Amino acid sequence: MSSSRLGRFADKCMSADAAAALVASGSTVGMSGFTGSGYPKAVPLALAGRIEAEHAAGHPFKLRVWTGASTGPELDGALAKADGIELRLPYNSDPIAREKINAGKMDYLDMHLSQVAPMAWQGFLGPLDTALIEVSGIRADGSLIPSSSIGNNKTWLDRASQVILEVNHWQNPALEGMHDIYYGTALPPHRVPIPLIRADDRIGEPFFRCDPDKIVAIVETDSPDRNAPFTPPDAAALGIAGHLLEFFRHEVARGRLPASLLPLQSGVGNVANAVLTGLIDGPFDNMTAYTEVIQDGMLDLLASGRLRMASATAFSLSPEAAAAVNTDMARYRDTMILRPQEISNHPEIIRRLGCLAMNGLIEADIYGNVNSTHVMGSRIQNGIGGSGDFARNAYVSIFMTPSTAKGGTISAIVPFASHVDHIAQDVQVLVTEQGLADLRGLSPKQRARLIIARCAHPAYRDALADYFERAQHGAYGLQTPMLPAEALSWHQRFIETGTMRPA
Repeated sequence: MSSSRLGRFADKCMSADAAAALVASGSTVGMSGFTGSGYPKAVPLALAGRIEAEHAAGHPFKLRVWTGASTGPELDGALAKADGIELRLPYNSDPIAREKINAGKMDYLDMHLSQVAPMAWQGFLGPLDTALIEVSGIRADGSLIPSSSIGNNKTWLDRASQVILEVNHWQNPALEGMHDIYYGTALPPHRVPIPLIRADDRIGEPFFRCDPDKIVAIVETDSPDRNAPFTPPDAAALGIAGHLLEFFRHEVARGRLPASLLPLQSGVGNVANAVLTGLIDGPFDNMTAYTEVIQDGMLDLLASGRLRMASATAFSLSPEAAAAVNTDMARYRDTMILRPQEISNHPEIIRRLGCLAMNGLIEADIYGNVNSTHVMGSRIQNGIGGSGDFARNAYVSIFMTPSTAKGGTISAIVPFASHVDHIAQDVQVLVTEQGLADLRGLSPKQRARLIIARCAHPAYRDALADYFERAQHGAYGLQTPMLPAEALSWHQRFIETGTMRPA
């Protein structure tokens, strides 16, 4: 299907600086972008330049920034460096913004990604003044061809008082037709079941609707997405992948999973890519994925024929993979679907499909509580993202991590997590390169023994076992044995000595 990149809105074309001048200080801007895909690249840079000039003239200038998830340095990095973000939600991975957040110079609302659009509609987040959205084109009828991520764009376009579009000519026109934009969500008491029963169902429209009277500016760009390279899987990542593949074989043999598995969900990163790549040589065929992002490992699975369809809300690719997909987009269009994140992460659908959720963590304790967001309990690293959406509603909730970090000086398995994002009831399987602990049906004490034996690094196993045995006889040694002061001392020891290892 052919389309014009600008359609009937060509008279609204202007420079990034001119478009940035339409955004007022103190306003809330909903921007596109999810894991470095499909985010606006020109207007945020122009906004950062304007903010710096206003600050130099003694005029405060701050924005409240909403997105789908993480974006790129032209957006989060530039605006954070200019000290132009008052509030950021729902997820951030930019290092400059992270420092501002942890220094108390930027408010940060870390949210379950499935809850952002509903909360915006409920009004809890306040009014949305501007939607700044990257698209790949504008059709003759005024509908918008989405870019390489969907995220919360549908909601931003609907809720915003004014709309600024970046039309990115770098995005392949063959993206047209890959998207599935569902307009059937509503707030209670008007909600109805979402009619998606298979990962490859299409239930919406290929394009965004947008009131043409709200479009105040169009900026043409020709810039690639920010795509971070993936390092080759190390021994730990390969070990984790091996344990997970053996677990899947076991579950199929026991009749708890079908031969094609259930729809795969995978967090972003090298470990996740190693697991996905490992499935190429596994015995499973006709697989599907229902997840947040399509990353390199899923492309490899699609190319191998093992994966039939991948449904997500965005790409998260290495530069090489992004270039390859963008060049050959037409070939991938029938095997990938991009949806709004309120659908890709919707608890109703995740539970109905029975997803196999595989997510990473910062630390897990011996009872199965997981910290996926904070270092040393209070310093934000990134955010919870969609892991909570999937973990609580998955058919099997899996968390995976190397057993140590910082060259072995930090144990990823600790007596008690310094911050808890995923309670033990939402964590069913824990995997490190040391082994896999199937925690389903186990009491806290049974979990502790299994996690120490299967998942902890040998350098820390004896100390964890000693802690657990003594905790059972302490004042807090009832259902979940704990020595509060000593549990926290593991983290204090690293601060003081640079290692968690006992003296």
